[in-house]
Amino acid sequence: MIDIRKLGLFNKMAKEGGNTVANHLSQMTGMETQMEITKINFIDIPDIKTHIGDEKQIGISIEMVEKPHGYILFLFNGSSAKDLAHGMIGDMGETSDEGGFTDMERSAIQEIGNIMTSGFIDGWANVLDTTIDISTPNFTFGPGSGMVDQLVGDRDNDMALMFDSRVHALDSDINVKVYTFPELDELVGLMQEIEV
Repeated sequence: MIDIRKLGLFNKMAKEGGNTVANHLSQMTGMETQMEITKINFIDIPDIKTHIGDEKQIGISIEMVEKPHGYILFLFNGSSAKDLAHGMIGDMGETSDEGGFTDMERSAIQEIGNIMTSGFIDGWANVLDTTIDISTPNFTFGPGSGMVDQLVGDRDNDMALMFDSRVHALDSDINVKVYTFPELDELVGLMQEIEV
């Protein structure tokens, strides 16, 4: 159970996480970047798999190795990834307009993944007034539902937090979905310690 006055902390965590990501991306790419969280949902894990579907996407996941243990998964499609990579590389290197990614685009996407995951967690840690150590980001390309299964397939009776978000950069509108699978009892425990 969580004190109803603390429900606003979910919004604050989302906003702070999004702002931190945007600031890091702006510094790194030199592009004015905003990350807007449009909706927060609690969803049962089996429903998330259905919601994400089997379309192939780029996934970046990290594990939180201290409270509130669990995983965070960023998902975006190939064209959003390309837009982000091109914004970061600029005129410095070769980019490909065909389906695949050049090595330079790949490493740009990887760097963007590092920025997004660590920025999002830093935002959470600020709101929760703690530190949250994370694993190295893991990159996957494949059906989104399969990624959820790999991360939390054994937690079918559990719920996850889903943030609908958009990254606005370089006149392009990049859709990024953020799924978080914290251990909810630990997250609530951390929230209970916060004065509102």
